[in-house]
Amino acid sequence: MTTAAAVRTDPQIQRDVLDELDWDAQTRPAEIGVTVADGVVALTGWVDSYARRWAAERCAHRVRGVRAVASQLEVRLPGTDERTDADIAIAASRALEWDSFVPAERLDVTVADGWLMLRGEVEYGFQRRTAERELRRLRGVRGITNLVEVRASAPPSDEQTRRDLARVLIRRTGTERIDIRVTGDTVVLTGVVRSWWQRDEAERAAWSTPGVREVHDRIVVAG
Repeated sequence: MTTAAAVRTDPQIQRDVLDELDWDAQTRPAEIGVTVADGVVALTGWVDSYARRWAAERCAHRVRGVRAVASQLEVRLPGTDERTDADIAIAASRALEWDSFVPAERLDVTVADGWLMLRGEVEYGFQRRTAERELRRLRGVRGITNLVEVRASAPPSDEQTRRDLARVLIRRTGTERIDIRVTGDTVVLTGVVRSWWQRDEAERAAWSTPGVREVHDRIVVAG
């Protein structure tokens, strides 16, 4: 496939994002507008929960050719979902405590007007993401700011992290075609794999690496 053939137009991307939003049950009911400029998708309108806003953003990111997503979606809670900040704070604390993968004792949650501020420190990036996912599902939540830091108990060097992750990727995916770049707490994955399973497994492995806070998955799937 030539580079020219691989490039998708903004109208094509817009149509696919709209189709993806219509297909995904997690994004309804909602009124979402989609515009695309140079591969950057802008989402406007409203949804009835923060979870649906996140789902809509994920829908846009899944579409081939999307370079970035700018979300301006408003969360309009139905009357039955309105909850006090105290109620949300209690529910948030319980949700974190019930998840065995989240070190709840190392996290703090503050709620103001339905917006959650999550602070604390964990050892793995997946714990940071899991904590946010648990809170995202709660009724009455209008938004989340995740300020949790990721710090390994004994931080390895960038090169050591790269070597350790490379061994994991070979063991899990069976391919050596994934390139890894590590800069501090950030991992960038590039290369070409033959299946979406290999791509997803590579990203999961990166998130499970001690001290990794950010993972940028730029792996291309070419069957």
